[in-house]
Amino acid sequence: MKIALHEDQIRITSIPFSSANLVIFSGVPLNRNSYKTNSGKYYVTIKVHPDSIPVQPAIGQHWSVKGARLITEAEIGDYVMQQHTYELPEHIVCSLPETGEQLIQFIAKESDFKGIGESKARALWAKLGKDFHSIARKDTPESRKQLRSVLSEDSISALFEGYAKYKNLAYCNWMTEHKIPASVQQRLLKHHGEGAIDAIKQDPYLLIGFGMLFADVDKLALVNPFNCKDDDNRRLSAALEAAIRKEINKGHTYTTQAALKPYMVSLLKDKTLVTQAFIAGHHKAQYLLNPEKGTYHPTAQLLMENVVAKRLKALACQNNLYDEMANEAFHTAFAALPYALTQKQNDAVVTCLDNAVSCITGGAGTGKTTVLRTALRAYYQMGFEIHAVALSGRATMRLHESIGFITSTIAKLLRKEPIEPTDEKQKHLLVIDEASMIDLPTMYRLVNHIHPSVRIIFTGDPDQLPPIGCGKVLADIVLSNAIANTRLDIVKRQEGSTGIPEYSKLINQGILPVQLSTGKITFHETAKGDIPQVCCELYKQSPENSRVMAPTKALVSDINKLIQAQVNADGKLLEFEMHGERYFQNLKLNDVILFTQNHYDKGIQNGSLGTLTSVESSGESYGEVTLDTSDKIEITQSVLDCMELGYAITLHKAQGSQFPRIIIALQNGKIVDRAWLYTAITRAEHEIHIVGSFQDMRLITETISNSHKRNSYLADLLAN
Repeated sequence: MKIALHEDQIRITSIPFSSANLVIFSGVPLNRNSYKTNSGKYYVTIKVHPDSIPVQPAIGQHWSVKGARLITEAEIGDYVMQQHTYELPEHIVCSLPETGEQLIQFIAKESDFKGIGESKARALWAKLGKDFHSIARKDTPESRKQLRSVLSEDSISALFEGYAKYKNLAYCNWMTEHKIPASVQQRLLKHHGEGAIDAIKQDPYLLIGFGMLFADVDKLALVNPFNCKDDDNRRLSAALEAAIRKEINKGHTYTTQAALKPYMVSLLKDKTLVTQAFIAGHHKAQYLLNPEKGTYHPTAQLLMENVVAKRLKALACQNNLYDEMANEAFHTAFAALPYALTQKQNDAVVTCLDNAVSCITGGAGTGKTTVLRTALRAYYQMGFEIHAVALSGRATMRLHESIGFITSTIAKLLRKEPIEPTDEKQKHLLVIDEASMIDLPTMYRLVNHIHPSVRIIFTGDPDQLPPIGCGKVLADIVLSNAIANTRLDIVKRQEGSTGIPEYSKLINQGILPVQLSTGKITFHETAKGDIPQVCCELYKQSPENSRVMAPTKALVSDINKLIQAQVNADGKLLEFEMHGERYFQNLKLNDVILFTQNHYDKGIQNGSLGTLTSVESSGESYGEVTLDTSDKIEITQSVLDCMELGYAITLHKAQGSQFPRIIIALQNGKIVDRAWLYTAITRAEHEIHIVGSFQDMRLITETISNSHKRNSYLADLLAN
């Protein structure tokens, strides 16, 4: 075995593995004089990150690779062949063969050029020669006229479609050489097309808007062929834009100069340049400066806030709607209840019927579901079509069980036709449950998906964790006092109850309960290093009912590995074969599975949970996951890339869901605050175990939540 620097040109013959983090492809070396010639002595395998290559590999493509190679010997049948492996090579490009025999064979063998065999490809080259590329690049009547003597209309279309995939290769290869990630390249080409490279040369810092980090663009921009200076206005404006983006990624919809300065200094390394940057960036189209408050508002977020505010204010003007029909419907719904409503609950139902937009808010155990169910039955009695939605699949399922109406996820609703009345008599009501989870972009999409006449009811708890995305829609609505809101705050202690609503209410108020263990809540005093093991032991006591909530991905991973090793040690591994090679994931039959990406076409959301119920491979399917909604999900390569163990999950993955028995891994840190603990406690239906130290419990409970520090402009727009 030896390592050497080398260069190879290959034709891809197999792609053994492809995921979000690694691509492996193999091929035979190309002789410069003949496409068909192979040395017969070795084959080449390349291992790269998908973002470091210009296009996704496909069988038949030509690639050039340069870097350190590892040479090993492999037995292929009766022969011993050398395998040359390039792992993370220095230089790698894909190329469309330019001339002669290689181009003829490539077109004939490449599946993208459907219906064009070797004889037609050879005839094409004989007729067009070096003009082939200029003619195939653009589908014009003149180009088609020149091709008709050789190809049928269908084959001409196949030629243009096949060539379209490769015509941007020169741009992709150039961008790859300049360390521009493939994901950024594709977004850039989609926006700028063939002018992409010219756009980069004019302003390399535009790459920040397509997903590159400022530091990476800086490395590119400050050297040849760009040679930007430190005080270039393009650089200074880009630093300001990057700093604003960072604030938006924290959940803010606007920010201040004071908040931006520290990050700007870290980017530009010079306070004088930072001062210049605030001047240079005043007139950027990506954001607006509010001169009265000195706040920076990204254009996209400001537009969304204005649209949402305008719709909600228009609905808020439609009040005093409680007429004789509503009164009759209310009393019919009220009569069907097995128990009487409290005065506050009664008022909440009337408020929902009296206003075109309203809110029902409050903590666990305050009766939000009872009010909503009664209001919806009254609306149904009045002839309204009910559209009840929640963000997560589990929340949607629980909402259906609570109200008795058909429910769906927001994602599913947005994939359907917009909600619009087909005549004057048709009436619609949109119900958004667990509305504290709704971020600004989601709310913007919702109001654009429904007719202005559609009424809206929000339900939720604004004191829970804010959304993962920017904004805090429900909290802003409540804060503005512009929308009719009934806050239910009375928690009634019932005989034999869990004590969870009372406990969560104290935490939300910043009061440490006198008894940390009470009712169905048990506090386990535990040293930081022992938290994973204690959580594991508690999980083992009731695996079918339990879920562990932890603040960090690292802690989640540690707990998942421990639980898997102790409750499913003998489970059969998820193994599969691709192109003759065996691979496996550290997932086993009967493991609890968490999905970490959205695949709406397959019925999967980021945060969906299920059980690995089959590890039997068949073709491109590697097994099956049964979701907790009972839906079956076939495991394909794209699904496999977003599967993780789900015995323990982060709280954001659990938000909107409830579980019979919750185990909370409590550690003080940047993520964990009062709102985090309060939200975690309210995820439990019957039983809670808190694992951590008394000191951390007290500190977390008494510290004001970070969510109150999130900047959002929607409340101001609603109030004005």
